[in-house]
Amino acid sequence: MSALLGLDLPIVLGPFGGLGSVPLVAAVSEAGGLGSFGLYGYDGPQILQTAAAIRQATDKPFALNLWLPRGDEVEPTTEHDAFVQALARYFAEVGGEPPTRPARYLTPLDEQLDAIWEAAPSVLSLVFGVPSPTLVARAHERGIRVIGTATTVAEAVALEAAGVDAIVATGAEAGGHRVSFLKPAEDSLVGLFSLLPQVVDAVSVPVIAAGGIADRRGVAAAFALGAAGVQVGTAFLGTAESAANAAHRAAIRTTAADATVLTRAMSGRLARGARNRVVDEIEATGSIAPFPAQNWITGRFRALAGAQGKGDLQSLWMGQSAPLARYGTAAEALAELRAGLPADA
Repeated sequence: MSALLGLDLPIVLGPFGGLGSVPLVAAVSEAGGLGSFGLYGYDGPQILQTAAAIRQATDKPFALNLWLPRGDEVEPTTEHDAFVQALARYFAEVGGEPPTRPARYLTPLDEQLDAIWEAAPSVLSLVFGVPSPTLVARAHERGIRVIGTATTVAEAVALEAAGVDAIVATGAEAGGHRVSFLKPAEDSLVGLFSLLPQVVDAVSVPVIAAGGIADRRGVAAAFALGAAGVQVGTAFLGTAESAANAAHRAAIRTTAADATVLTRAMSGRLARGARNRVVDEIEATGSIAPFPAQNWITGRFRALAGAQGKGDLQSLWMGQSAPLARYGTAAEALAELRAGLPADA
């Protein structure tokens, strides 16, 4: 995998949608790994600005990450006001005005891809689906490697058939959104120790292990099960270079492995993070708007809550190995993870 992607270390930074930071991407890439930046919600100019900033910070390979449309995404309609009203109390708590209906919740994929082709990152990583043959061909024409993401063996097989260059096998332990696409996320919760060796046996492209890897022991275990690389999120999310705020970092340090929860409360799609007051209260209502309406609306009060240090009103994404994420800097995390690599990695 390292040769395929031009890396010195087969360590990939998990792409954080909304929590990405140029300094963190640069730190991982400069150390020889693959820094990754999540572009969820970014429009074309924002993508180009982000890629330019990363290139100013490092001349090493980096990845940009996109969410593929699943076809079930809702558009802003007259229901928007009702969705907002259901969450009005949280805007009041942070002193924000409930948002009016936008023209769109998400930037169209074609607009994002046009910017990707211009930005030409070393790697385009994708979640929530199988890329089209045209997408893969256009990436390869530009020298861009394509990484897909699977939560089941069947998804990995579908991704290989589409021509991706590598596959991230992400276990149910992982933080953030469950990126399943062939079956509902609730029916695709396979732990990494079960998923990884089965994916390795089922495909011929390199497999990158993700989910629950936060120290040298997790790295060594992943390679023992056939991984060609590891993707690490929570361990880096708690470092100084991350864009996570102080409340989020504190939650990573103090949340036990059995205190995370899989919930649709914050975005309308299943995701793993710390259980807090806002998750409990939204789940108790039994009324959650579909994706991406819920994510767009909660994102408006979550941003204000983050600026005010109110962790109980944020989406505190993290994986089940959060108690192992004790690193102050990206360099400390990388040194620990590197210690688990086999000699020939």
